[in-house]
Amino acid sequence: MLNKTKVFMRKYDLRYKKEYIRPMMTPQHVYVFTFGKHELNNRVIIRYSHTWTGRLKINEIDLRLHKQLNPRIFKTEAQLVDYLERHLESNILKYADEPAEYHVPSSNASEG
Repeated sequence: MLNKTKVFMRKYDLRYKKEYIRPMMTPQHVYVFTFGKHELNNRVIIRYSHTWTGRLKINEIDLRLHKQLNPRIFKTEAQLVDYLERHLESNILKYADEPAEYHVPSSNASEG
């Protein structure tokens, strides 16, 4: 599941972690995919079910960038990847003039 998204993550050197959650009260399955450059602070939540033939049917894909409360909702994985590519390009252009040291997450400033 999410092969296009995984290829996209590897292409832009983004780390990711995937988890499977099986809710007890709903027939839908939930797949949580966290990703980010330095921290895993972005989430893709995929709600899917199985058809009567056993194939996977994606019901909804929620994208939450930087822990935002209102997710962007997509119907297909292709829409998700297109949005991520456009969003990533705009961020690259936005921070192109700044030195790379501004983009490195600070660990503990008190160390040293």
